[in-house]
Amino acid sequence: MELLKLVRRRSFLSEVVYTVLNVALALALVFVVYFTESVWLGILLVLLSKWRILAVRPRYWYANFLSNLVDIIVSVSVVLLLLTVTQAGLNASRELALLTIGTLLYIAWLLFLKPRSKRSYMVAQAGVAIFLGTWALFTISYNWPVSIVVLGMWVIGYSAARHVLSAYDEETYSLLLGIMWGLVFAEMSWVAYHWAIAYALPFTTTVLLPQVAIIVTLVSFVAYKSYDSFYHHQKIRTTDILLPLLFSISIIAVLLFVFNRVGTTI
Repeated sequence: MELLKLVRRRSFLSEVVYTVLNVALALALVFVVYFTESVWLGILLVLLSKWRILAVRPRYWYANFLSNLVDIIVSVSVVLLLLTVTQAGLNASRELALLTIGTLLYIAWLLFLKPRSKRSYMVAQAGVAIFLGTWALFTISYNWPVSIVVLGMWVIGYSAARHVLSAYDEETYSLLLGIMWGLVFAEMSWVAYHWAIAYALPFTTTVLLPQVAIIVTLVSFVAYKSYDSFYHHQKIRTTDILLPLLFSISIIAVLLFVFNRVGTTI
């Protein structure tokens, strides 16, 4: 009985330490970004928080890096978006509100979504990485060479696909499917780079949401439902993908034919 109590006490203590460290990381990121406006310090802090990638033999570093790539994409994206808020010229109350919302959402990511290993949670993790990664990339890359943007989107697409496939124990074709999905993202980003539309967030007209972030997330959702159907039935059943497909097409059609008239060009 004493041993069981000791184990429970240690488990509770480890949970408390884990929570405190993750909240501290989120607060440290927002303070670094707010007071220094240095994106590199924020990214350095994110990379330092991933020290466990290197806390094994060197032959495992690459595998650990790939398994943490989705989290790195989300964390770096948060840094970039927080910096965008601080440089948007907002009044103090709106800036504080957006920074607070962003920090709370990042804490939710660190404490509630990122640690989950159930398949549905891993799919959600990939979706968050796609949405935030694309949002951050197109927010800061308006004057970058298109080749860098295309490469960045390939990395986002590849890492998200690999993350989802790992939840299915897909070993035979995971590399090929990841590369192919990265290429799909790269092609879509090339088009979006030359036709960049963005929408203002509530309470501000200077912090913009790129249209492509919504589109690639919806397309990825349809692709996931298609793969899931094929995985379980050895074919893509219409009943499995009809509603997701209609929903995604409807949203994309509204964005392209209605909201483009009120959108803002990046």
